[in-house]
Amino acid sequence: MRHIICCLFAAALIAAAQPAVAEEIDCVTTEWKLVGANHKVCVSAFDDPDLPCVTCYMSQARTGGVSGAVGLAEDPSEFSLDCRKTCPVTLPEKFPKKKKVFSEGTSIIFKDTEVNRLYDPKRKAIVYLAISRRIVSGSPKNSISTVVTP
Repeated sequence: MRHIICCLFAAALIAAAQPAVAEEIDCVTTEWKLVGANHKVCVSAFDDPDLPCVTCYMSQARTGGVSGAVGLAEDPSEFSLDCRKTCPVTLPEKFPKKKKVFSEGTSIIFKDTEVNRLYDPKRKAIVYLAISRRIVSGSPKNSISTVVTP
């Protein structure tokens, strides 16, 4: 019984350490394609895994065509990020200064979009930075949003 409780506790800690999973809100077509899926911009939302009163909304370009329809296309590094308080925010006692809070693949293997949370204690602000990462070379394109804490 003790072993089962320890395993459940370890699984809960691992799950808590994972970046958030986004919920797709909706998409808007930006270019109609004769064959395959249309090019589009999709809006998704995710809650900060450590601060459930902070929700981030991200819009991101999605590649269409035949390769996009079958999941082989590489999405461009074009996105926008906006994070908002949805209820009063209380920071935990040991709040990390930097943490990856969201990650999503934007190609079949080598590229992903991630959101890092940075804490600015002097200004009591939580800064969310969205970037595109690639194994060989990333992109300088980025988006930023802030949430002020009490």
